[in-house]
Amino acid sequence: MQRYGEDMQDPGFTIRTMAERSGMTAHTLRYYERVGLIQPVGRARNGHRRYSQADAAWLNFLHSMRATNMPIREIQRYAALRSAGESTVEQRRQLLEEHQATIASQIAALERAHTLLTQRIDNYRKVENRNQLADPVLTEPETDHSALAAAS
Repeated sequence: MQRYGEDMQDPGFTIRTMAERSGMTAHTLRYYERVGLIQPVGRARNGHRRYSQADAAWLNFLHSMRATNMPIREIQRYAALRSAGESTVEQRRQLLEEHQATIASQIAALERAHTLLTQRIDNYRKVENRNQLADPVLTEPETDHSALAAAS
């Protein structure tokens, strides 16, 4: 394995930089490497991790899958298939199609919930408007009549 920072012009990204770029924490990046979601990351001469552009693209994909609630076990399965090479293309496609169907289902459920919320909010606005018409708010401040009574 070629190590970043030793024989390369581009020394790669530090873990801090990659964490910022990917929207993940350094802890998450180390965890993903430990559980096999990402391949062992290249190291600089000082032993610090150096992430490549390819690592950044893969981490972006992982971040997207986690954002859609894909379980870590499914991502691990996908990562293992990916590492196995071209012979697993069909399995990878099927896994992603299954997850896409799950997301579509979630989107439909969220759209139904959004519609219900919109209707409920509209009903509350109608009630509020009706209450305002039945009990109008004074547009002029009340005057203190005690000063007038004392002067008389």
